[in-house]
Amino acid sequence: MSYKEAGKGKESSGEKGFRTPGLRGAQTTTLFRAVNPELFIKPNKPVMAFGLVTITLCVGYLGYMHAMKENDQQLYEAIDSEGEKYMRRKTSKWD
Repeated sequence: MSYKEAGKGKESSGEKGFRTPGLRGAQTTTLFRAVNPELFIKPNKPVMAFGLVTITLCVGYLGYMHAMKENDQQLYEAIDSEGEKYMRRKTSKWD
């Protein structure tokens, strides 16, 4: 006799109070589910990996752009008294 056959006709105490874990089993409104879909949608690993790679590339690109701007601010093209152009580092009046 299997467990299922033995329990026919009456519910076991473990199944009687069983609910879905987390918020999936909770009584919620459609508005709450629409505003907070991440609480109810099953995680999708390929989409998470794509999002992680995309955000990493965006942050890396912003860091690259910031580094290039910092490098450009340190040098500028100057002309001496004889009319020759040369690159010169910016200096502060405080130095």
